Amino acid sequence: MIAPHWKKLVNHASLMRDVEMRQLFAEDPKRFSKFSIQSNPILVDFSKNRIIEQTLALLFKLAEAAEVEKWRDKMFAGEIINNTEQRSVLHTALRSPITTHVSKEVDLELERMERLCNRLHHGQWLSYKDTPLKEVVVIGIGGSYLGPKLASEALTQFTQKNINVHFVSNVDAHLLDEVLNKVAPEDTLFVVISKSFATQETTANAETAAQWLREKSGIRRSVRKQFVAITSNSAAAKSFGIDSDHILGMWDWVGGRYSLWSTVGFPLALQIGMQNFRGLLTGAYAMDKHFQTAPLDQNLPVIMGLIGIWYINFLNMRDHAVLPYDHRLRSLPGYLQQLDMESNGKSVTREGNRTGYSTGPIIFGEAGTNGQHAFHQLLHQGVPIVPCDFIGFCKPAHEHKQHHDILLANMLAQSQAMMMGRSKKETIELLASQNITGKMVKDLAPHMTFPGNRPSNTIMCESLTPMTLGAILALYEHKVFVQGIIWNINSFDQMGVELGKTLTNKILPALQNDKQLSSADCSTQSLIDYIRKSS
Repeated sequence: MIAPHWKKLVNHASLMRDVEMRQLFAEDPKRFSKFSIQSNPILVDFSKNRIIEQTLALLFKLAEAAEVEKWRDKMFAGEIINNTEQRSVLHTALRSPITTHVSKEVDLELERMERLCNRLHHGQWLSYKDTPLKEVVVIGIGGSYLGPKLASEALTQFTQKNINVHFVSNVDAHLLDEVLNKVAPEDTLFVVISKSFATQETTANAETAAQWLREKSGIRRSVRKQFVAITSNSAAAKSFGIDSDHILGMWDWVGGRYSLWSTVGFPLALQIGMQNFRGLLTGAYAMDKHFQTAPLDQNLPVIMGLIGIWYINFLNMRDHAVLPYDHRLRSLPGYLQQLDMESNGKSVTREGNRTGYSTGPIIFGEAGTNGQHAFHQLLHQGVPIVPCDFIGFCKPAHEHKQHHDILLANMLAQSQAMMMGRSKKETIELLASQNITGKMVKDLAPHMTFPGNRPSNTIMCESLTPMTLGAILALYEHKVFVQGIIWNINSFDQMGVELGKTLTNKILPALQNDKQLSSADCSTQSLIDYIRKSS
């Protein structure tokens, strides 16, 4: 029963609501050592949060009452915890070196991936003109796109010679045209990622790309040589014209937003090589072991998940900003939007009852320092308080030390400013030091005062490598899992995306002919009429 522990946290929150972090730091010079944990390769500083030791103690009791450890063990054991779809949740098996019947199946696909990668890297994968392929166009959407794209951008310094990877996701053909205009047909390998091989956006893009290749090559069977499918529906991929040797399998027990570690990572392996791809898996596995074995009070995913619960459910802070201070992680906020909001954007419990409490936060973010010149104004002085994750790396992959020093100085300053703020008294003193006096001080002081007391975590690694990226992504996966267990929701289905798909299939024929849509409301029908008239 979590109700008694929930009530204790409600009472504790009433005492903590007005506690000033600035004062907590002043009273405890060892606050950082008490509220930070390093689990190689990651250091997480969670000292700039509106918490004290009692807060965490109460949250750990909540986690125990919700049986987080029991559910964690069920997931790793392959029990069916996705209750609505009656599936196991085994993305962690994709990166485990321990031999099981599942890992044997995974290893076979990894070996096939490696053979295909070697063909490309050794110049042995030839086009219809018998020239080596060097451009890779990835066609997918959702988890089939977000994970590979994020990792591709993050790990550019590990790119194999002469390999260029491009991504197409949106069904908007402007994107597909943009990519196809960059590549030559005799240079290009297409990788189509779709578990069902029936995803509307992916199918439309794949069909147009195949038509483009056939027209440019003049050879109908060019698709057979220059297309790869990653799917659980091999029959549909073969029917599309893809060679059976170019079809890699997917599994029901891997959700799309957890699929980077599977054959969905094939485009990344083409870009950075299988050795580096395996490094990504190794980093994620290290975080898996930490999550499995560390006690609750030393467990990074548990602590980050519980702090999020504290803000969302007890201090009414329902948004969360992810702020990577590294251009290579510019797609991380978008990746985490899907991971978190698709997993925990639920309003019913596992038993099908209304939750009656808030669940998943709204996730947003931007790479620093771009975000500072966009939405940080709201983070510092806006009415809603938004907890933040700052993410940085001690060593860059470039040689411009001055740039990197400025970048990290900005990151540290932002987290300090959010926590410390600037009082009205300090603002008046600042204005006085600038020889500003009288009425102007009175007028300016309210606008230049920062309330502070705004929470953040800081995640630091030595450098951005396949291993550190794997560990960071697994950290967030397990954080989301912990929160889903405490909220008693199923984090592994995504039925909220289905209704729009169903209605799309009804609306599409109405856009393509002059028939009235019998089930449409007046707004939708009027918009259909306007589009047909104007197109």
